[in-house]
Amino acid sequence: MQIQDLPYPDPGVPDARSGPRFLWWLFRNQLGGQLKSLAWGLLHFASVSALPFCVGLAIQAVVDRSGTRLALAGGVMVLCCAGNAIGDTFLHRAAVTNWITAAARVQQLLARKTALLGSALTRRVAAGEVVAVSTGDVEKIGWFVEAVSRFTAAALTIVLVCVALVVYEPALGVVVVLGLPVLALAVLPLLPRATRRADVQREKAGRATELASDTVAGLRVLRGIGGEELFLDRYRGASQDVRHAAVRSARMWSLISAIQVLLPGLLLIAVVWHGVHLAREGRIGVGELVTVYSSVMILTYPLRHFEEIAMAYSFSRPSAKRAARVLALERATDTAGSRAAEVPAGDLYDPTTGLLAPAGRFTAVVCGDPDEAGRLAERLGGHPSEQGASALLGGVPLDELPLNSARTAVLVQDKDPVLLSGTLRELLDVPASGAVAAEDALAAAQCDDVLTALAQGSLGADDAMDARITERGRSLSGGQRQRLALARSLITDPEALVLDEPTSAVDSHTEARIAQGVRTLRAGRTTVVFTSSPLLLDRADRIVFLHDGAVSAVGTHRELLHTEPRYRAVVTRETDEETTTHRDGTPAGNQPAKTLGKSLDKNAGKTLDDDALADDDVLHRLEEIEETA
Repeated sequence: MQIQDLPYPDPGVPDARSGPRFLWWLFRNQLGGQLKSLAWGLLHFASVSALPFCVGLAIQAVVDRSGTRLALAGGVMVLCCAGNAIGDTFLHRAAVTNWITAAARVQQLLARKTALLGSALTRRVAAGEVVAVSTGDVEKIGWFVEAVSRFTAAALTIVLVCVALVVYEPALGVVVVLGLPVLALAVLPLLPRATRRADVQREKAGRATELASDTVAGLRVLRGIGGEELFLDRYRGASQDVRHAAVRSARMWSLISAIQVLLPGLLLIAVVWHGVHLAREGRIGVGELVTVYSSVMILTYPLRHFEEIAMAYSFSRPSAKRAARVLALERATDTAGSRAAEVPAGDLYDPTTGLLAPAGRFTAVVCGDPDEAGRLAERLGGHPSEQGASALLGGVPLDELPLNSARTAVLVQDKDPVLLSGTLRELLDVPASGAVAAEDALAAAQCDDVLTALAQGSLGADDAMDARITERGRSLSGGQRQRLALARSLITDPEALVLDEPTSAVDSHTEARIAQGVRTLRAGRTTVVFTSSPLLLDRADRIVFLHDGAVSAVGTHRELLHTEPRYRAVVTRETDEETTTHRDGTPAGNQPAKTLGKSLDKNAGKTLDDDALADDDVLHRLEEIEETA
């Protein structure tokens, strides 16, 4: 795999049982690139290590006044220099390729896992941890994967040089052979402590990243409640903890580096001292002494890779562990698409609660527990966060369909949809049936004022569709983000559309028009809306009321206001005292004014996108809804 061939057609199925197993899996899946790096590394290191022998031969040839051997030594030296240059160039190329392709493979695996789990991912892993894994951690993992082949080449070169020294000059070669293992293994007792300190640093850095991510995501709210400085102080404290941990880790690695410099120096002194004595006794020549001395100096270069591989593993191990923890997550219910790819049609049914959404109807679901409503919405979409029976569409279990088919059939928009950065045209460029135009979806979601605001706020954008949307739509109000997300969902035109509180941040005037727009645009298609808004409920063909995790009542909004006190309590926000009074038979004639006031209070608490709350049509509609109570 070359860099220009990325992304991988299939990144494979990782071994995510542990961090080391994941690193080994990555290494095995890049075996071709690793072998290339090993071959070029051997050429490079061997060429560098052979230079001292050439120098020694040349010096001895000068001493012996042999022109032939001097020319031979010069020719071999030229070959070594060429091998060094070629090997170093292609080793660097192969190493960078291995690094980038390994990091890209991990990123593809994380992206695939994120797409597979959907909204369930952030319920099981902190969003900040996912960000940390997909940014900084992938680089450290790639570093270790590519460093393995270079370390192997360096280790093999050291073995070859030791064997060559023993054969070339046994008296000095034995000293080198006995000293090099000490150099290589001397830092081993320090590595566990260095690894622990690196782990602490990575853990604190991960916490700081999570805190920063949460702070940025909630910055608008924090500014509104005056909590901005509080969270900034918390991040400053977390940042200082990371700095202190990094300094402690750096001190240990500095000690290891100092040992890696000190011990080769001591070995060099021992070789020179012993060599001088041998030369005085006439047992070795000057050229041989220079050769051994130069070889020991050159060996400090490949010996540095022992330190690098230790650092790479220490930093990559916690990163690989975190990546493996994310990649090991599985969908709560998944049969790996045991059925053929199809997009079923029919009624949408949840066996756990007994909820039935008839095909082609607009069904509203009222649930007093928002968390329970969110879990039910996930089940209806075929990707629940908990174990349980699968939802059925047209009698077909969604978890038995291939994931693409299930998500084509049922689209779930959760209560906090995300807008990606880019132009509005790019935002609305989603897989769709083609039956709903972008203009119609935007009109149904009442996005006219959003388009105007985007066009005015984007320089050089004559068409509102070319206006830029900032990351997560932070430059827009909550209601504007909701309406754009709703338009994006309407464009896809799925067989079944599930909306979880799609108008919670929209004013009542706009909400009434959205309810009518969605009903009109989705005519003949299955639509399920989780809401407690009277304006949406009155537009629904069928309302299902859930209590204690099961269907408690089914009917129209007016019917349930009359017959189901618990439904009326959720929709009108009655107090327990009022609910008890109604159960005791309070005359219906005393109810409309109170209920109308509750509804107005509920809608008055929403985020206003315009000043149309007092519109006569809205008040008239509310009065119509509540008169029947």
